[in-house]
Amino acid sequence: MGNKYLVTGGAGYVGSVVAQHLLEAGHRVTVLDDLSTGFREGVPAGAEFIEGRIQDAARWLDASYDGVLHFAAFSQVGESVAKPEEYWANNVGGTMELLAAMRSAGVRTLVFSSTAATYGEPVSTPITESDPTAPTSPYGASKLAVDHMISGEAAAHGLAAVSLRYFNVAGAYGDCGERHDPESHLIPLVLQVALGRRESISVYGGDYPTPDGTCVRDYIHVADLAEAHLLALDAATAGEHLICNLGNGNGFSVREVIETVRSVTGHPVPEVVAERRGGDPAVLVASAATAQERLGWKPSRADLAGIVSDAWAFARRRENGS
Repeated sequence: MGNKYLVTGGAGYVGSVVAQHLLEAGHRVTVLDDLSTGFREGVPAGAEFIEGRIQDAARWLDASYDGVLHFAAFSQVGESVAKPEEYWANNVGGTMELLAAMRSAGVRTLVFSSTAATYGEPVSTPITESDPTAPTSPYGASKLAVDHMISGEAAAHGLAAVSLRYFNVAGAYGDCGERHDPESHLIPLVLQVALGRRESISVYGGDYPTPDGTCVRDYIHVADLAEAHLLALDAATAGEHLICNLGNGNGFSVREVIETVRSVTGHPVPEVVAERRGGDPAVLVASAATAQERLGWKPSRADLAGIVSDAWAFARRRENGS
């Protein structure tokens, strides 16, 4: 029958793809999501669904579960600056309640969806897990606070925990893809231009010290990301909190992404150069050496055209209502 897992935030983009991978691996999955940012139709067929808050996880979590994969979080950087109290209450307070529920139920394995935003402005490239953590937003700070909480829980109570710090997640997997509202990620925004839903894409800064003057980011296919979560479940060790960066190790510039969308879709994508946004580093690229060594993980879908093609297929299905 496989193991039984609780996936918090499993109606969201990454959580839903991970839930689907767990099901395909023969596991039993319960999705807990309050649908504040997730979508009921995003929950994979075959998963049990509970509409509820992570603060109330103790109502459903019991000793029948083998572990928790935790994605339930507010994740908009700009919103976190405007409403920091909501991010502390949900991301930190909610996780504190979840950890208490796990402790009470005797569920001792956790994989946490952390973020590269914990590092803030990088001191070197590629970024490693030993680099300083200096988040520049309440969102990043809330995720870092949770990482500290998890470390304490592992040391004091024997929790087996892995935190996965992602950079830019993209692509789609079957019926699971990006559907944020409002959308803030580059690839789906450029695809909206290709679909005719936007007139142009804004390029924030064209004079960075990069080959084409635009920011460079590390994109990882959401299916590669999901596979890392399943490997993390196997690698989790009692009393240890392992932190791993996940990324391709190579970056793509904003203009490379736009040009790839033009090539994949066959549609023109007008671009407008705008002023730089404050706090945007020129290059953000991850070192995934720890994930390769400890999890045995290596991305197999690192080609940008493939990532964009999967995202484009998902966007067209949504546009056509299928």
